[in-house]
Amino acid sequence: MTDQWIEEFLFPEKTLEASGRQPLDFDYIHEELAKPNVTLSLLHHEYEAKCRANNKIPYSYRSFLRHYSRYADKYKATLRIRRKPGEIMEVDWAGSTSFVIDRDTGEKIKAYVFVATLPCSQLSYAEATLSMDLHSWITAHNHAYQYFGGTTQILVPDNLKTGVIKHTARELVLNPTYREMADYYHTVVMPARVRTPKDKASVEGSVNTISTWIIAALRNTHCFSIDELNEEVWKKLDEFNHRPFTRKKGCRWSAFEEEEKFALSPLPSVPYKMSEWKTAKVRPDYHISVESMFYSVPYEYINRQVEVKLSDNLVEIFFNHMRIASHKRLYGKFGQLSTVRDHMPDNHKLFVDQTPEAAFEWAENIGESTLNVVQYILSTSQTEKQALQSIFTLKKSERRYTKYEIERACKMIISMTKRPTVKSIQTILKNNKKNDAEQELKRKTEISENNYGFTRGASYYGGTDQ
Repeated sequence: MTDQWIEEFLFPEKTLEASGRQPLDFDYIHEELAKPNVTLSLLHHEYEAKCRANNKIPYSYRSFLRHYSRYADKYKATLRIRRKPGEIMEVDWAGSTSFVIDRDTGEKIKAYVFVATLPCSQLSYAEATLSMDLHSWITAHNHAYQYFGGTTQILVPDNLKTGVIKHTARELVLNPTYREMADYYHTVVMPARVRTPKDKASVEGSVNTISTWIIAALRNTHCFSIDELNEEVWKKLDEFNHRPFTRKKGCRWSAFEEEEKFALSPLPSVPYKMSEWKTAKVRPDYHISVESMFYSVPYEYINRQVEVKLSDNLVEIFFNHMRIASHKRLYGKFGQLSTVRDHMPDNHKLFVDQTPEAAFEWAENIGESTLNVVQYILSTSQTEKQALQSIFTLKKSERRYTKYEIERACKMIISMTKRPTVKSIQTILKNNKKNDAEQELKRKTEISENNYGFTRGASYYGGTDQ
């Protein structure tokens, strides 16, 4: 170190003051650059305006940029010209693979390594999985966010089918589950352009470095499960993130703690729960088939195409982005049914409701005599189905008769015979209704005949009473 270098390092403001120009407030510049949408050109413009107001000579933009770069290289862990803290997380699968060993056969099974990097601090996360499917992709994102302790504003993946269905200059179509996960974490997915690795240069560089420092370093380590492999991966990852920088003080972890952690958005209270989207056609029996299980929807949607959202415990069915049904997810034996009564047509509801329990519940609601009749029919009929048909035929009588009339008819039939039938009860109901109508008519007639008005005699009109 020369005397000049030491002086510039200890007293950087002296060099700036000696130039006769307005000194730069580097701490302010570095702090402002962490804020969204703030750029060096904007800060230089504000600096120039302030100098003119105070009759000071400002630095040119190139000098402004050069002095800030020197300051950040010496004093700060990150240079904020290129990347803002907490803005972007880049994700990808490593090109190289690791392996686990099958305990029974000794065969080497491929393990794929997921890599996530924060470009500002260069902090990375890595995790091994046995597959590159959607479930592994989403799970690895959840773990990466938990490792970083927050979320970024933008997520930059590659154009893998697990995340991006279609990406052209005019159109971007994300996998529905991936889009839902991004919405849950309040981040925006901006995939790298096709065949443009510079769009995610940080993760590309981290992939190469991690392939050397983690995957290659574990080439002679024998693990018998993915959990064992990940324990070794995370040990190497910790070493990698705490390895000192070559040209400046600190490491990736210290750079993250000092320069980027504060800018991350807070995590939700619980991680995103994996869900999968499918399409299905509603069958004539108003059920859809999902993984050989059957779930009901309102019968009005028969023959319609619907969208199905599958999570670990729930099946949600949507039509035109509106949820029309939800069920607890079924597991186990194929062909199980989950049917909601309200989804049935009225005639199907009547059929489903024909159970001994429903019959007893209805009879108890009517009265004691009705309950005795129902118990007798169920106990003496040859088949339960035949008995239930008779009982629910009697139940239909509620459309024409009151509960009092049905209970009275049952009480009368019990007093007449020890073998009551539904047909005999219906006959009594009709006769009672007819008799009640006749009695009511007779009563009204008697009232009208006996209802005399006040009559004036002939003498009132000047005549002679005879």
